[in-house]
Amino acid sequence: MRNIDRTEDGKMLIRKGKTGDIKRVAEIYDNIITEEENGRANVGWVRGVYPTEQTALDALNADELFVMEDNGVIVAAAKINKIQVPEYANADWKRKDAPDGKIMVLHTLVVDPSASGKGYGSAFVKFYENFALDSGCPFLRMDTNEKNKSARRLYAKLGYDEVGIVPCNFNGIESVGLVCLEKTLQ
Repeated sequence: MRNIDRTEDGKMLIRKGKTGDIKRVAEIYDNIITEEENGRANVGWVRGVYPTEQTALDALNADELFVMEDNGVIVAAAKINKIQVPEYANADWKRKDAPDGKIMVLHTLVVDPSASGKGYGSAFVKFYENFALDSGCPFLRMDTNEKNKSARRLYAKLGYDEVGIVPCNFNGIESVGLVCLEKTLQ
């Protein structure tokens, strides 16, 4: 199973998260929320509610946290597993026939705002796709907040279909329009 990807120059690395990474991942969450609070981003997150350091710690403890380093600095992180959040039951999936054990899910993909625009998000999604295939999961699912226009543009560009917006309270945040996305790999 592929757990590590490197760019051609060898400077970028995606690997399983470690205990020492938690502080930096939580810092990225806080940097994104600060951008939102200052009107420079719109992701729909709430400081102290979601995501928090505990979000990263829970992913680490489940052995599902992955981080991206560039020149030794963590610039992005995400949780990858086969667990579909309960709200997915209300989405109009195109591949309703996909067996649960063949579906991989990407959760809480973050790129530090100071490193945005460098292709890290696209590279992380490519890693996720390779990881899913290596794990025998050709069916991919993820979600984002309806407000997060930049993530929605990125995922569309990468071939993910929006299958619907599920109104819900999500991760402790009220009145979220949860955009559900899917892609099938061959």
